[in-house]
Amino acid sequence: MWQSSPPGSIYDYIRVASFSIGPDGLIEQWSRRAAGLFGVAAHEALGKDPVEAFMPGELRRDGHRRIGEVLDGKEWTGLVPFRMPGEGALHGLAEIYVMPSETATGERAAVCIVVDVRALRGIETDLAASQAIFGQSPFGFVLFGTDFTVLRANQRFATVFGGRADDHRGRTVHDYLAGTEADRLAATLSRVLTTGEAVTDLQLVGTAPGEPERRHWSMNLYRVHSGSGRPIGIAGIATDVTRRHIAAREAASARRNLALLNEASARIGNSLDLETTARELLDVAVPGFCDLASVDLYQSLLTGEEAPPGSWSSLRQESVGGSAELRRVAFASAVSDAMPDAMPGSGSGTVIGPGTAVGPGTAVGPGTAAGPGQGQGTGPGPDSGRGSGTAHSGDASLGQPVAGPPALGAVHRYPFNSPCAIALRTGHVEDVPGDDRGFVQSTFAVPMVAHDTVVGLAQFSRTKGSEPFGERDRALATELAARAAVCIDNARLYRREHERALILQRSLLPPGDPEAAGLDIACRYLPGNTATEVGGDWFDVIELPGHRTALVVGDVMGRGLRAAVAMGELRTAVRTLALLDLEPAEVLSALDEVARGLGTPGGSTSSDGTGGAQWPSRAAHKSREADLSEVYLATCIYAVYDPVTRRCTFANAGHLPPVVVEPGEPALLLDVPPGMPLGVGGEPFEEVEVELKEGALLALYTDGLVESRDHPLDEGLEALRGALVEPAPLLEDVCDRVLSTLDTRHGEDDIALLMARIQGLPTEAVGDWRLPREPRSVGRARELARGQLLAWDLDDLVDTTELLVSELVTNALRYGEGEIRLRLLRDRTLVCEVWDAGLVQPRRRRARDTDEGGRGLQLVGLLSAAWGSRRTPRGKTVWFELPLPDGRPAAERTVEELLSMF
Repeated sequence: MWQSSPPGSIYDYIRVASFSIGPDGLIEQWSRRAAGLFGVAAHEALGKDPVEAFMPGELRRDGHRRIGEVLDGKEWTGLVPFRMPGEGALHGLAEIYVMPSETATGERAAVCIVVDVRALRGIETDLAASQAIFGQSPFGFVLFGTDFTVLRANQRFATVFGGRADDHRGRTVHDYLAGTEADRLAATLSRVLTTGEAVTDLQLVGTAPGEPERRHWSMNLYRVHSGSGRPIGIAGIATDVTRRHIAAREAASARRNLALLNEASARIGNSLDLETTARELLDVAVPGFCDLASVDLYQSLLTGEEAPPGSWSSLRQESVGGSAELRRVAFASAVSDAMPDAMPGSGSGTVIGPGTAVGPGTAVGPGTAAGPGQGQGTGPGPDSGRGSGTAHSGDASLGQPVAGPPALGAVHRYPFNSPCAIALRTGHVEDVPGDDRGFVQSTFAVPMVAHDTVVGLAQFSRTKGSEPFGERDRALATELAARAAVCIDNARLYRREHERALILQRSLLPPGDPEAAGLDIACRYLPGNTATEVGGDWFDVIELPGHRTALVVGDVMGRGLRAAVAMGELRTAVRTLALLDLEPAEVLSALDEVARGLGTPGGSTSSDGTGGAQWPSRAAHKSREADLSEVYLATCIYAVYDPVTRRCTFANAGHLPPVVVEPGEPALLLDVPPGMPLGVGGEPFEEVEVELKEGALLALYTDGLVESRDHPLDEGLEALRGALVEPAPLLEDVCDRVLSTLDTRHGEDDIALLMARIQGLPTEAVGDWRLPREPRSVGRARELARGQLLAWDLDDLVDTTELLVSELVTNALRYGEGEIRLRLLRDRTLVCEVWDAGLVQPRRRRARDTDEGGRGLQLVGLLSAAWGSRRTPRGKTVWFELPLPDGRPAAERTVEELLSMF
């Protein structure tokens, strides 16, 4: 068939020229290819002697001889040097095939076929190079024809896919690859043949004959042309990149693992709540690491016991019945149709407490649970028809075994020989078999170990379609669980310390609403939230002699157990100093020395050996400079209220001012000079005495009530004054309104609020007399006391009161100075006070057998509920207290009590 394009042959690569020689030995015909080879046009060559025209001079003699032999009828083939015509002509070497011929008249002529030897040598070299590259290449080399069948393959290609190289001729891509990979390669071959655009690094996945493992190839494809430029096929170079793919996958896995660990460091442990920390672990693991995950923590850990049962010693002593109780605190899934029952390894455990068990199985107790094939299925394939059931409390609380995993929040046990229980006992990761439905293909049961203590179990699962877990994943799962375990254990330790500090703090606060003479008292204490440490806020109500009351509110700067301990020490010191009946400023001055002593190692020492806290040793001074956390500072306001006079004396050590609300008046911040905080030292404290009206309201508080990050102190004080406008009749309601009006939910600091409504002693409850300094005043005092008690219907106390009043007035006459004052106060108890201007304090002593006196104070101490003395601005006061009769006969004194006076 005639065609316009070259048929494709060796002549596409070798330019064969021809010319003819006539009987006269001259060129008779000259082809165009001859003109191209020799560079001589036809009109220049025709009629010329080829020997003279193209051969060098030294070869012309032999050339003429050869031409003559050819014209005599002899064929000849050989290599003939030639030169191009003209000056400086190039020399070449031609292979000439000379064939004798005859003209129409029978004369002898010759036809010459000429090939440039250089072209032949180039073809030979190209063939050798092509054969070397094709045959000796370490890469698989294959040549596809235009019909996409294999024309040729090298031995390396045959080594991978079996057989000899020639056996692959005629095969197609479907003989090497399956399914979509073969279709993808076929489409790529068609595109390369059509467009001529090469394709590099085409990734293909398949299996070699006899090898179960999948392999990865990278293939480069390009179109191959003939010498005339006609496409004759597609060449492909295939490289096995399985190792490179594995290395890249491992590198990507390593990068992913590092990113996960970095994310875990940033996201796990931001909360000091155990359940929140468990959820933070799953937020990191799902879906970045696995498809399903759950966390179980020991129940004893969650209930606040001292040590979880997961410590190594307790694990070795665990009974053979199974593992300790755990609670499922977190579950996460990245699969939309996955239910909690998809977690393998949960097994048929034992539900200890009430909960919802989701998954196949039978519910224990009242209610029903849908098993496999029941209910509405949500997943395709093996998951279709999966039902879910609810295990109601019922008999589950008796520890009946149930099928399926524990519900979120349920308390359960793992069977003793299950992988999960083994992981908890050994502290090592265990592989858990997949579920029967084939939904989960790979699961790790990872014990959560912190400080040689197992705090719980984390399970990580990957479903079908995901890459199964490897050893690198095992190490990552262990690291993730360990980091979460450390955070959980830290949260446990913090919670334990926080609870201890809170218990300590609560134990140091007055229980309930304390009572005081002439005061209606209500108080509130709000600790900071669980994310903040325990603070050092405290308040106290202290009964003083003479039905007076000391009101105290303080705040130790700092937080934590140390602040709570310092608060306890200061509160104890305040109560001790208050019982000495010192003035408020004196109490704060002594308390300041105590606070400074708290910051020195081993208590307080002084250079003069007196043990005072005001002059710490040089070592203690250096220690305080080295560790500022040892310095205890506190603010405190101390007030003493006298219900007889309704006067209140305040002293302030850097605390917020008290608030007073008198009937019909707006709330007022009392101007009490704020001295330096306790622990600073060097500054005296001032006192302010205020007379309060009947029904007035007094509020003492800490800064947590009026200050937070959201609003400054001035705004908080103004809000407090606004909340105290028109106080409610019930003081409890006033406290509730203050806490609901102000911002008390910030949780940044503890809040202490102490409120007191003034209710002075009525005039008829006070008996007050002044007696001259003379012996008959003793009898007069007895008469006055008797008359007042009879007026109060306290007949049962007349004899005892007369006796003790007589003793105190007698002592005032004997040892005191100036005018004597007798005062009886009736409230919840009966108080008798004897005042004089003497400064000598009475001292109780044991009288000898021969002494006629010295037993008066012993008698006072024996017959009264309490007694004591205190200094006053103009002398001293000796007092005793008797309980009011309750209708029952008074207990008689024993012989031993009576003889104790002798």
